[in-house]
Amino acid sequence: MCGRYAVTTDPAKLAAEIDARNEVPADQVGPDYNVAPTTSVMTVVERHEPGHPDDDPALRVRAMRWGLVPSYTKVLGKGPLLFNARAETVLEKPAFRKSAAGGKRCLFPMDGWYEWKPGPVGPNGKPTKIPFYMSPKDGARLFMGGLWAAWRSAEDRAAGDDTAWLSSAAIITTAAVGEHRAIHDRMPLVMPHEYWDTWLDPDTPLDPALLAPPTEALADAIEIREVAPLVNRVANNGPELLEPVS
Repeated sequence: MCGRYAVTTDPAKLAAEIDARNEVPADQVGPDYNVAPTTSVMTVVERHEPGHPDDDPALRVRAMRWGLVPSYTKVLGKGPLLFNARAETVLEKPAFRKSAAGGKRCLFPMDGWYEWKPGPVGPNGKPTKIPFYMSPKDGARLFMGGLWAAWRSAEDRAAGDDTAWLSSAAIITTAAVGEHRAIHDRMPLVMPHEYWDTWLDPDTPLDPALLAPPTEALADAIEIREVAPLVNRVANNGPELLEPVS
């Protein structure tokens, strides 16, 4: 599972680094140390120029709602909050299979993600939750595999409004690997750079092999450290959330 993460990269800077077009409005996405579902997040997609399906697709950095809204949704906010998609079932679940098979695959850039492990029983008689932060040991950026969809309301469809689209996305999760299993049985699907071309190509069918859990070596390169319970509240947002517990 992945329900919170941190990303501090400027979209324009990221676009320059990966040779992509930055399509993120300046006021939509900024540094966020406690990204939560339903917020606007930065994603990477590969798309054709509108109206030119035969041209070469280009990398684009786009803002999307974290929490995929399937195209068949009638009322926004009435269905389940689909911020994660299980790798084992994305080609079967109605909410995800169209995006997975139809070339609407994306990447979630992030500095690292948070996960919680059950702790000692608290005063209320329930187990406490101990937060951990996972990030690359070498300070590099992570890119997680995701799926996205475009949605508009029935009213906008009836009115023929072709500008009122909501783009939304979900992070794919897979079975945890190595020491990550001690924290949670799931982890985000890490997408190495060498797989980007195949993963993002809108004209290439999904290769199920790309949905496999990361290798032990890749998982071991991600540090796990306990952090303060500050991250438990979405309202808390700052670099102090990443500091290790003494």
